[in-house]
Amino acid sequence: MTVNLSQIPEVFDLLHGILAALALTGFLLAFNKKPQLIEKEVEVEKIVEVEKPVEKIVEVEVEKVVEVEKVIEKVVEVESNLTTTNQDSALQLLSLMQKEARLIDFLNEDLTGFSDEDVGAAARVIHTGGQKLLKNYVELSPVRTESEETTVQIEQDFDPQSIRLVGQIVGDGPYRGLLLHKGWKVDKLSLPKLSKDINLSVIAPAEVEL
Repeated sequence: MTVNLSQIPEVFDLLHGILAALALTGFLLAFNKKPQLIEKEVEVEKIVEVEKPVEKIVEVEVEKVVEVEKVIEKVVEVESNLTTTNQDSALQLLSLMQKEARLIDFLNEDLTGFSDEDVGAAARVIHTGGQKLLKNYVELSPVRTESEETTVQIEQDFDPQSIRLVGQIVGDGPYRGLLLHKGWKVDKLSLPKLSKDINLSVIAPAEVEL
């Protein structure tokens, strides 16, 4: 095989020229290439501070002054039609009730520890003595002569001291109603005569056995 050494530099220079041209071309392409812009959306949480006006609450204590009108009640003295009764007769009658029926003793006794039979026996004594007292010193009669639990008529000008209306009262009368109690009135009171020196405040004297 025969090698022409004279052609080697030419071949070598041609290859180097081609390589140099390719390198220059690549360099120029790389130099002239624009950078690619990559867009990427990124969610960013943005904290925004906002000034909010704050209302200042001021507590104002208001003193409420209430004017109270002082009402002066004028007392008018009216002449009363009431009269004071003689207490001597009442005291004497109370003394007789104690003497004949032992009423004061019974009313002041504590009956809590007594049986119904004991109370009934004491009531019988009072009943007997009270009947005796009324029979000897007092004459009674009923206010109304009709039988109880019957219908009666009350006139418009009735005596309120003799008749007491109970229940629903409508109008000025006359009234019709049921007689619940016939009432009582004293026709005559015959109390024993007393000495001027007697002390009527002593209902019953203390008893001492010797």
